[in-house]
Amino acid sequence: MTVADQPTEVLAVPAERGATCPFDPPPAYDHARENDPVAQVSLFDGSTAWMLTRHEDVRAVLQDRRFSADATRAGFPFLSPGRRELATGKPTFIRMDDPEHARLRRMLTSDFVIKRVEEMRPQVRAIAVELLDAMTRGRDHADLVTEFALPLPSLVICLLLGVPYEDHAYFQKCSSTLLNSASSADEVHQAREELNDYIKRLAESKRDHGDQDIISRLMRREDLTPDEVATMGTLLLIAGHETTANMTSLSILTLLRMPEQMQRLRSDPALIRGAVEELLRYLSIVHTGLPRVATEDVEIGGRTIHAGDGVLLMINTANRDSATFPDADALDVGRDARRHLAFGFGVHQCLGQPLARAELQIALDVLLTGLPNLRLAVPFEEIPFRHDMLIYGVHSLPVAW
Repeated sequence: MTVADQPTEVLAVPAERGATCPFDPPPAYDHARENDPVAQVSLFDGSTAWMLTRHEDVRAVLQDRRFSADATRAGFPFLSPGRRELATGKPTFIRMDDPEHARLRRMLTSDFVIKRVEEMRPQVRAIAVELLDAMTRGRDHADLVTEFALPLPSLVICLLLGVPYEDHAYFQKCSSTLLNSASSADEVHQAREELNDYIKRLAESKRDHGDQDIISRLMRREDLTPDEVATMGTLLLIAGHETTANMTSLSILTLLRMPEQMQRLRSDPALIRGAVEELLRYLSIVHTGLPRVATEDVEIGGRTIHAGDGVLLMINTANRDSATFPDADALDVGRDARRHLAFGFGVHQCLGQPLARAELQIALDVLLTGLPNLRLAVPFEEIPFRHDMLIYGVHSLPVAW
């Protein structure tokens, strides 16, 4: 980057959240969006990158092929040694560019298309109802994370992948290490290798079976190695339960803090589909940015981003941009929030978004219908938020009914 391009202040990322509302982006990010929307930031190793905070700019870069998702390229931005190891140790297709990204992604498209997900809705709802019944049987309180929000997407993704759910404690432990911002590169390496080896052994045991789960089907392909199947399976297993689990618990907590919005959903369940989009916009649980690196010189927001410059796309501030969403810092379950970027945009947008939407819609409907007296069981100030994790949310959510 040229001297002329450099702003006067350099913000270290990730920024401190401070005493602000835990549902909101850190104040420094909001300040950047309003005053320096293409800002220079410093990373853990002393290198710099650009941070983009406006909806218009983030959306534009996500669909611009001049910005690469390849984490092995020079200049790709990382927020810690552990994040670098996670992205580069055994890259998945989300850290690749086309054509390799498209080749691998196409192998999974049919499993997550809307038609397939719609067919799964009765099964997902049955799982949610069963979890609610088990959680409430003979009790008046529970941890919503461990007894509902986490098991629901975990059970569903295990069914799709062909992973035994009885191993959930093991793979959730590995997942926690991989997504913890404080994990060292060695800890990430060990957890990833363990989980990859687990999926690889499982895949090899399925090679000669006619099962139709994703891992079995991938294992029968002649254009994939067992290592590639394991890498793809690991990605889907982690992404398939961590994101939806945290969105579910964080959404319920948000609605409990905004009872007028919760009452609107109870009074008119038809609002739930749109409310899920609004909650995705409002909460945007990836708070540390989507990383990219420029492959050519590109002008964004009046600044020149040079080839080899890293970029962090802050979808949480983009989704709170009042230029796109009027009164963006307010939650409105009746809002049309379909332009949100919670699932990304462009060729790398989240493959599993139809399933995530269905799970969230069903979870909210089952919880709001089944627990009319749902409330927090501890003061809000005692809720342990996941400030230490790549996927934001809460570590636990004690509730009563």
